[in-house]
Amino acid sequence: MLNRVLLVSILLLQTLLLSCNEYGKSHVAAVNKPGTVNLNPYKNIKSIPLPGGFARKKFDSGSFAEYLRSCLLKENTIVYLYNGQPKYNQSAQFALLDISVGDEDLQQCADAVMRLRAEFLFEQKLFEQIIFFDNNKTIYQFTKPYDREHFNKYLKRVFGMCGSASLSKQLKSVPDFSSMMPGDVIIRGGFPGHAVIVMDVAVNREGEKIYLLAQSYMPAQDIHVLKNPSNPEISPWYSTHAAGKIRTPEYTFMKNELMRW
Repeated sequence: MLNRVLLVSILLLQTLLLSCNEYGKSHVAAVNKPGTVNLNPYKNIKSIPLPGGFARKKFDSGSFAEYLRSCLLKENTIVYLYNGQPKYNQSAQFALLDISVGDEDLQQCADAVMRLRAEFLFEQKLFEQIIFFDNNKTIYQFTKPYDREHFNKYLKRVFGMCGSASLSKQLKSVPDFSSMMPGDVIIRGGFPGHAVIVMDVAVNREGEKIYLLAQSYMPAQDIHVLKNPSNPEISPWYSTHAAGKIRTPEYTFMKNELMRW
């Protein structure tokens, strides 16, 4: 009788383990199978719809704000790491920017912010303004030749030497959170710290301002527009009128951590 009970127990345990393994396989397949991916219908940042009653603030053509609004979005909505593997957490992103993450673990949070700023200046041929500092205040300035190959090599060096700690020293504090504009950075310098960039802003007749945030993270991954976990009704937008801290899906900031180039 004891042997029969033991045999039944072993069979039940094998069945349970097999079920767990099969679930794991089917779950991974669902993440990676092209037919199951939710597609993003928006072409760029400025095509992301607004909550009712809001209108985008106007900025000059050729400004950093307009550059960010024009950033293209991927149709795919899965965040991938630099090594081609899907990120473990797939619940933070609303959409992905169509910008390469590279094949090294370099373009993390502050690096993504620097990448967007540098890409804007490169597009505008403002090469002499492409400059960053490491934590020891060593200067990294983009120099000739002003071509894409040299630019990509320059960015790799910057990403390897600069980070949230150094970037927070380079930027200027913005005391008035309600004065936020596209291109501003919410940043906490540290080892590690974190940084997100304001991609767009809009206002309503009552003067309430809303904004979009984008980030990369650790390890290096696709730059993505963040959902708003605190207010799903206006997500992916955030409101400057919201009380307290800025809670993003993977990090919480204080309002006094807003900075500007």
